[in-house]
Amino acid sequence: MMSRAPESGIDEADLTVVDPEVTSVGLPAVTHAMQVALTQMGPVRTAQTLLRVNQKHGFDCPGCAWPDPDHRSPAEFCENGAKAVAEEATTRRVTPSFFAEHSLADLAERDDYWLGQQGRLTHPMVLDDGGTHYRPISWDDAFTLIADELEHLASPDEAVFYTSGRTSNEAAFAYQLLVRGFGTNNLPDCSNMCHESSGAALQASIGVGKGSVSLEDIYEAKLIVVAGQNPGTNHPRMLSALAKAKRNGARIVSVNPLPEAGLIEYRDPQSPLGLAGRGERLSDLHLPIRLGGDLGLFLGVAKHVLERDEERGGVLDRDFLAHHCDGVEAYLAHLPTVPWAEIQTATGLTEAQVRELGEEFVRSPASIVCWAMGLTQHEHAIAMITEVTNVLLLQGNIGRPGAGVCPVRGHSNVQGDRTMGIFEQMPERFHDRLDAEFGFASPRTHGYDTVKAIRAMRDGKVGVFIAMGGNFLRATPDTKVTEAAMRRCTLTVQVSTKLNRSHVVTGRRALILPALGRTDTDVQATGPQRVSVEDSMSAVHASVGRLAPPSRHVRSEVAIVAGIGQQLFARESVAARAPAVDWVALQGDYRLIRQHIEAVIAGFDDYEAKLDLPGGFVLPHPPRDSREFPTPNGRAQLRVHELTYPALPAGRVLLQTLRSHDQYNTTIYGDSDRYRGIHHGRRVVLVNPADIERLGVADGQMVDLVSEWRDGVERRAESFRVVSYPTAVGCAAAYYPETNVLVPLDSVAKGSNTPTSKSVVVRLQPR
Repeated sequence: MMSRAPESGIDEADLTVVDPEVTSVGLPAVTHAMQVALTQMGPVRTAQTLLRVNQKHGFDCPGCAWPDPDHRSPAEFCENGAKAVAEEATTRRVTPSFFAEHSLADLAERDDYWLGQQGRLTHPMVLDDGGTHYRPISWDDAFTLIADELEHLASPDEAVFYTSGRTSNEAAFAYQLLVRGFGTNNLPDCSNMCHESSGAALQASIGVGKGSVSLEDIYEAKLIVVAGQNPGTNHPRMLSALAKAKRNGARIVSVNPLPEAGLIEYRDPQSPLGLAGRGERLSDLHLPIRLGGDLGLFLGVAKHVLERDEERGGVLDRDFLAHHCDGVEAYLAHLPTVPWAEIQTATGLTEAQVRELGEEFVRSPASIVCWAMGLTQHEHAIAMITEVTNVLLLQGNIGRPGAGVCPVRGHSNVQGDRTMGIFEQMPERFHDRLDAEFGFASPRTHGYDTVKAIRAMRDGKVGVFIAMGGNFLRATPDTKVTEAAMRRCTLTVQVSTKLNRSHVVTGRRALILPALGRTDTDVQATGPQRVSVEDSMSAVHASVGRLAPPSRHVRSEVAIVAGIGQQLFARESVAARAPAVDWVALQGDYRLIRQHIEAVIAGFDDYEAKLDLPGGFVLPHPPRDSREFPTPNGRAQLRVHELTYPALPAGRVLLQTLRSHDQYNTTIYGDSDRYRGIHHGRRVVLVNPADIERLGVADGQMVDLVSEWRDGVERRAESFRVVSYPTAVGCAAAYYPETNVLVPLDSVAKGSNTPTSKSVVVRLQPR
């Protein structure tokens, strides 16, 4: 029986604020997860899905990319994972009759929560030029429309092909092959907006743009620093790994402007004691750092570590530095020149607090630093992450058990998509192997990343925009600019499982193509198919859905890519440069795609056989595996960066955009953020009490958030309630996507072009 969708969106008039919680998970998390699951799926479907999610012969959670342990419980999911599964496996349906009932103008008035709660898309839909409603379209006609528009572009570079991090390895590889066969590298993806800074920094420092640790390393570490990350909401299963590390003797330090319940106390939902309310304190030290101050913090840590080595010796790993690293002398000479007073200004911490973290590193024989968007979304993000890596290299904390870099990825296959070639600037060796495998000449000119794609659409340089999953409009910065850019396209295509805002703001014509999800059975010409994904720690494993698709008109992402390929490359004007691909065969048997992956991408030897292994396999990582660093000179690089941090003008605060606990990326599961004490509303701005007094506003007052940047344009998010909150002085926080409108399109991280969503200068303007 189909569950009922809510009739209205979130009513901010119902907003209530209570004290933030200081414990996490436990029975409340289990209860809330089951409420959502039962409401969306019913009892039978709930059991069918939740007992298979993240199991070795089940399907991969469509939520985050946290890895799976080798020994798994029957309930190997978290609260937000259960919500993600429920959203996808819901019995609610968005049929053609829904679109007949709701005009585009009507949908535009709905909020993100209401749109997402309507259910699974069931039929391809088209919005005609000047149309007021989407109408049904056949798959053949949809593919013809796409091929017609692409064929008539003046250049392949007038098309943009976006990818969400949920796309499987097989679909991602086929998609990039289609795009490069068409003749462009315009392959922006969600990584451009999150961990692009991590990849760029790590590639330069250690030669591999991925993390270097495994779950076993987490368990064996003696010091784990969690910086700019809130695992209690964004990666809740990470808490169980941290708890295990803590029981094994690890010290845990949280570095975040906000104290987060997940790192204060964790109540294990797999344990009777945890369900009964007994928690484990995780964080031994919390440093309430000023937004963007992490470069100063880790410079201070490095100064302290160097001083302690000079005092007693044996703190730095001199042998490792001599045999494996370059830039050591220049870096060590730089550290004494960084003044403690400047470090204190940058971090908002005292010298004693910074040295306390430094002493944690001195005492630890094996250290890991984990981070997420709190480090990657600043103008100087690459410098910050480089400094994290510098600190770890000083003590030889890469390439040994219990130590390493740990960028915690968001969406469940975002790392795998990049491995498969979803990147606007893949290295030459990838192109060489791709060309050899498919007998064509792939384009070598770098394409558009996400920010560059929006600029190109804004400037009329792009006619066709195709998104493989995701909610591009709500994931991107500078909302009004992005909306106007999308509307300049002649055709926008969204491959989606559910309704979202990107279906409402369109080009002159628009397509919605409904896709299978992770929970769905995928049957093609040769029978049921499996796909594969790569987690945040480079482990690749199979994923097999078991539920009947929501409609016979819904197709897999691979089938959609293959359908476009068949139509497009049958055109004489395109066929001359096309790769030698049997798209029908690839659609019918995903094993053929994996054979091509094996031939093109290193580390996938015996791909099919390795997928048969319970738990899959781990891709090679030379720094981790053998302390070999594939940099240009074969050595890890310690790099010097001058201390920089965001300026804070008088009468302003630095704003970070963040998720609520009832949210995953742009998907809004509900109207509350119970860990932070926010209930039945989202338009709040969390501000330190001292800043509330300094700015002349009051707790509970309604304000507009107005961002200020060097382009002189004021960007405004209206009607936010001020909430007194223990965030760092000078810093504020509010939920995205509502506040994406405040992030200037051109305010980006140097070297990665990632939007600076964690350091937006704003003023609070009373209404």
